[in-house]
Amino acid sequence: MAQVWIGTSWKMNKEPAEAIASAQVLEGFVPPQGIQPFVIPPFTSLKDVCTVLEDSALRVGAQNMHWEDSGSWTGEVSPEMIRGCGASMVEIGHSERRQHFGETDWTVNLKVHAALRHGLRPLICIGDTLNEYEFGVSHETLARQTKIALHGVTRKDLANVLIAYEPVWAIGASGRPADADFVSDVHTRLRRVVQDLAGAEGARIPLLYGGSVSRENIRGYVGLADVDGVFIGRAAWKTTDFMALIDSVRDLASDKIAA
Repeated sequence: MAQVWIGTSWKMNKEPAEAIASAQVLEGFVPPQGIQPFVIPPFTSLKDVCTVLEDSALRVGAQNMHWEDSGSWTGEVSPEMIRGCGASMVEIGHSERRQHFGETDWTVNLKVHAALRHGLRPLICIGDTLNEYEFGVSHETLARQTKIALHGVTRKDLANVLIAYEPVWAIGASGRPADADFVSDVHTRLRRVVQDLAGAEGARIPLLYGGSVSRENIRGYVGLADVDGVFIGRAAWKTTDFMALIDSVRDLASDKIAA
């Protein structure tokens, strides 16, 4: 992999003034070679954060998106609006969207196509529930979510896709970190799934891990062969902590580039 992706979503946190202040701290941050950092702020500060970070090393994304370009979709945000704010990425299919707001594998696919159509890089979130994990069907669930999300996507467009495995049972304040060996197995199988779909191009799709990533375990995840980065939650909301997490895997990123 040419890059190790390390990012965080601020979710429904940071009012505009705080988000701008956080972006200003990150503006001059120079990440280690081979690491591509990104932040995903709330919609209320998306444009401001994009403006602050326009000439920085960081990429900025949105937390969700509708699949239509415009129309009577009260409360929704279109891909054109996101591009107009200056963002280059969009998070799609997070488990909180699936659980609380009716997101389905089908709508994820629609959004992936819309994002690619408008030059946005989709960060597709997939994940297994605790029941699926305990019943031993995690791999089937993740394969289904991945195949449906990428259905109809051309091999050329697959080069612009990111996939983040976030076990539902591992995210949030009460989540428990997934065992590194389990994550390794999941990502190895996911790599086979995307290679079956995309051939050689599938080997280049970045596969990220997210779920209770912290300073204590980030190296264990980033050091895994088929883990191409991490998607961090609350452990990275403080900008100094985010930068420290990135710096902590400097050597691992160099090793991945050299491999």
